[in-house]
Amino acid sequence: MATVNPSKSGAEDVRGSTTHAAGARAGVPLADHTTLRLGGPAASWVVATRPDELTDAVRAADADGERLLVLGGGSNVVVADEGFDGHVVRVATKGRQYDSVGDGLVQLTAEAGEDWDDLVADTVRQGLGGLECLSGIPGLTGATPVQNVGAYGVEVSELLVSVDLLDRRTGQVRTVPATELGLTYRGSVLKHSDAAVVLRVRFLLRDDDRSAPIRYGELARALDVEPGTQVDVASAREAVLALRRGKGMVLDPDDHDTWSAGSFFTNPIVAEDELPGVLERITARVGADQRVPQYPADGGVKLSAAWLIERAGFGKGHQGPGGRVSLSTKHTLALTNRGAATTHDLLSLAREVRDGVRLAFGVSLAPEPVLVDCSL
Repeated sequence: MATVNPSKSGAEDVRGSTTHAAGARAGVPLADHTTLRLGGPAASWVVATRPDELTDAVRAADADGERLLVLGGGSNVVVADEGFDGHVVRVATKGRQYDSVGDGLVQLTAEAGEDWDDLVADTVRQGLGGLECLSGIPGLTGATPVQNVGAYGVEVSELLVSVDLLDRRTGQVRTVPATELGLTYRGSVLKHSDAAVVLRVRFLLRDDDRSAPIRYGELARALDVEPGTQVDVASAREAVLALRRGKGMVLDPDDHDTWSAGSFFTNPIVAEDELPGVLERITARVGADQRVPQYPADGGVKLSAAWLIERAGFGKGHQGPGGRVSLSTKHTLALTNRGAATTHDLLSLAREVRDGVRLAFGVSLAPEPVLVDCSL
């Protein structure tokens, strides 16, 4: 969850200022509030702990006409070394509610500032099925519909009922059903838009202690079940967390492989008419005996970004400038801060990888994180 003025950055956008918000501070290092531990200072900073504080801060920002960055958990954002020359509202709203809606279904309503993995863990403790395969993902709940977060064969779009949005054109709060959010692979109409701020989210879960059908082959093997099988939600969560830890995708302050924004590039979707040419280039480079991971997708065929990165010559641990950044030693899709990096270092490595894949296979990789006042 991150929004900024489009005229100065290329990221999702919101305008305004928090200069009138109580408790605003200047010079807060944004590196302290991102999982990459990168980013310069904010000109002004305020934390919104209640929904009314969040709406008031954004409305005041819009009335003021200065730049505003709405910041969630900082897990999917890359901030420039120079920082952000506007005002930052940190979303820290809390609250969750479970309501039975009959037929073994429960509606979960959660405030945007709820920690996502804490929320998933709570649903598992209560024996509610649906979100368990999304365990271990860092960040806040309000960001999940914006990005249409997904992992291990499950996407938020499958469970999302509606969101409450602050409509920034009218200043009003409205409830928008999931069907109107244009949810796509790692995207929605909310992404790269300054039209609204997510205040709370609703999901429909099953009250049967059973997981979603296990669709992802790696997870099925970890659970020793056939694809399509349902298991108890606790077992599914434990297996997902173990897989994510093995890839450095569960936050650990002592493990630099987790000093990342998660998967830096989205899996590319190649149009059907372009696929034969791409596959020919892959075969020319890696040989005809290697299976190319392919998955059906709207608009074409989805390829594995991690697989392409490795076959383009970028292995685990591949280093960027001065060794201050590298691909994770556990997972090639994560770009990591080894402890003394700058955002400039990280983007240099990202460009090297992106350009290398494009040169090798003719496939363009797109960044998944929101880039704040910086670009590839």
